[in-house]
Amino acid sequence: QVQLVESGGGLVQAGASLRLSCSASGRTFSSSVMGWFRQAPGKEREFVASINRSGLSTYYADSVKGRFTISRDNPKNMVHLQMNSLKPEDTAVYYCALKKFPPDAYDYWGQGTQVTVSS
Repeated sequence: QVQLVESGGGLVQAGASLRLSCSASGRTFSSSVMGWFRQAPGKEREFVASINRSGLSTYYADSVKGRFTISRDNPKNMVHLQMNSLKPEDTAVYYCALKKFPPDAYDYWGQGTQVTVSS
């Protein structure tokens, strides 16, 4: 069983930065694809970024490309999302997710952390 715990959310002004972190339990972290998703009030959950097992390949939603950076630390079972130049439209609950067997769906999800960007 895998448990994912996000941290680092908060309330910031537009243009500020935040760094989200996700800690994973279990032995599958280093062999799994990790992703970040977000869900704004009244909207569907959407993909934000993902990173492959080695950390050498990353993917981003167009809306965050150039502003957000995903990274991972396999020895520490951690994945991070550095968010720069935040905009009010980035306001959402951010979720960390783990995928054991690409291209299958993500298997495990965290509880989410709130990010609020004021204008």
